[in-house]
Amino acid sequence: MNYRAVETESEYVARLETGADWRAEIESLAAEVEADAAWFQALGAVQDAEIWFYDQDDCTYEAVEFDEPLEVASCVGNVSWLDGERFAHTHAVLSDPDGDALAGHLNEATVWAGEVYMRVFADELVREYDETTELDLWL
Repeated sequence: MNYRAVETESEYVARLETGADWRAEIESLAAEVEADAAWFQALGAVQDAEIWFYDQDDCTYEAVEFDEPLEVASCVGNVSWLDGERFAHTHAVLSDPDGDALAGHLNEATVWAGEVYMRVFADELVREYDETTELDLWL
């Protein structure tokens, strides 16, 4: 296990813009407040979504697309640097009109309404390639 202590620098709340991309809005907030590393939580609703599932045998993402309104029952993630840009690693639990849950890595979604809480860390975090998982991980 890799770990390190982090100190928080600031906290923010924001409302995501209707019609914008969910993850891009979180990355924009991070850029606006100059967050080089952060943890966030969010909730709301989206008009559509693309969720990725990581196939651990093939080490590839499989995309699942939804072209319908969905509730964002829970959304968590972190912000760090990846390839010289701020990246919001975003996971979400979405629900459809029947209350069925859909969950995974949220690649993109169109905001209907969204609220986010972001806690910014004092030191930056950078993602680096991990040979075992073939993922870009922090620390």
